[in-house]
Amino acid sequence: MSESERALDVAERARRAASGDEIDALVHLERSGFARFAGSTVHQPTLIEDESVTIRVVRDGRVGASSTNRTDDDGLRAAAKRAGEAADNAPADPAFPGLPPAAEAPAVEGFDEETAALAPEEQAARAWTAIEAAPRHGLYGYFTSGATDIAVASSTGIAASQSMTDATVRALAASDGESGYAEATSWRAGELDPAAVASEAAEKAIRTRDAAAFEAAVCRAVLEPYAFAELLWYFAFSSLGALSLLEGRSYLAERIGERCFDPSFTLRDDGRDARGLPKAFDFEGVPKEPVTLVEDGVVRDVVWDRRTAARAGRESTGHALAAPAQAHGPLPFNLVVEPGDADVDELVERVDDGIYVTRLHYLNIVDPREGLITGMTRDGTFRIEKGRVTRPLVNLRFTTSFPALVERLLGLSSDVKLVNLSDFYDERYPYASLVPAVATETFTIVGSGSGPGL
Repeated sequence: MSESERALDVAERARRAASGDEIDALVHLERSGFARFAGSTVHQPTLIEDESVTIRVVRDGRVGASSTNRTDDDGLRAAAKRAGEAADNAPADPAFPGLPPAAEAPAVEGFDEETAALAPEEQAARAWTAIEAAPRHGLYGYFTSGATDIAVASSTGIAASQSMTDATVRALAASDGESGYAEATSWRAGELDPAAVASEAAEKAIRTRDAAAFEAAVCRAVLEPYAFAELLWYFAFSSLGALSLLEGRSYLAERIGERCFDPSFTLRDDGRDARGLPKAFDFEGVPKEPVTLVEDGVVRDVVWDRRTAARAGRESTGHALAAPAQAHGPLPFNLVVEPGDADVDELVERVDDGIYVTRLHYLNIVDPREGLITGMTRDGTFRIEKGRVTRPLVNLRFTTSFPALVERLLGLSSDVKLVNLSDFYDERYPYASLVPAVATETFTIVGSGSGPGL
């Protein structure tokens, strides 16, 4: 029995263990590992083997759920009993649309046997490959890979399962007064080159020594994919789901059908795109549909789950979260930005006078209605002068409007990069965005921080 088949078997057993008007069971199996390194030494190899089940029970319009890490029959019966008791004691939920009907999920790529089979010692060996490629600096980061199996079974006839793999190498090359960053991710570990990632980080670090301050200003900027993907994700979290739209919290509220962004900007969410980390269905077993969110600068749609779709007279696009997290509403986990026609050097030339940003950290949403996001630049911020990247800058504090940034684009790169946005602190559910580098007329710097380096 494959892991995908085992996940579905557990889901079916969990469903049968419960009683109610409607029942579904969500199963998550994980086998993953990390080879973390610091100061150019692999110091924390880990192996994670985990499995969890969430059972949801509907009785008389009341919904209850319970989760467990036990997949034996006694454990499933105990969780099913708790879910039923939770439903009996919950208030009636008139907005609950019922569980989805059975539907055939699309066939997607996203699973690689070699990646699934990587052992901790093999992960550590790939981490050492990165370390050896950057001898001048202390190297910090990790190589991680894993296999995840998701299955959903319901009393309405859903029986869906998917196996997925992912691998990521991240490298921060740092010493006193200099630091640089790079990463790579794929669902095929064999596509990653840890040495190349480390070399990219080290080359960036060398250029950051003797960083200068920069005055607060609204300036032109080039954002590498690392930086742009993170800004996009925070905007997506606050504005691209149907719940924030319906509640009026989204920047897109009352803007569907309007041209809000540069005509060169097209954004979609596509769980079937094999260049990303594919997903066949959501956490309720609803097939994922490709959704065009922005087309040629015009806002077209957001992503929907069953609850928000019922509220608006729409159909779910297959973007529901797991039952414990559904208060957040649906979210897009497979964002794709269509590329442009420039290389990065051409983007720098178009900016002419501004800054170059490698990546960001400490992000937070200031005002979701305005798409306002704050954070810091990090590990490779530079001045652009006369169309060339010149001197390094210290880390800069920004508070900028993502919609304004994308409304006033100067260009997008023709190459795109898959940027992993998973935090790996919870159950492994890898997600990433496929994005180009961008040049923009407006990126608001509000102050200077510390210099690069340790």
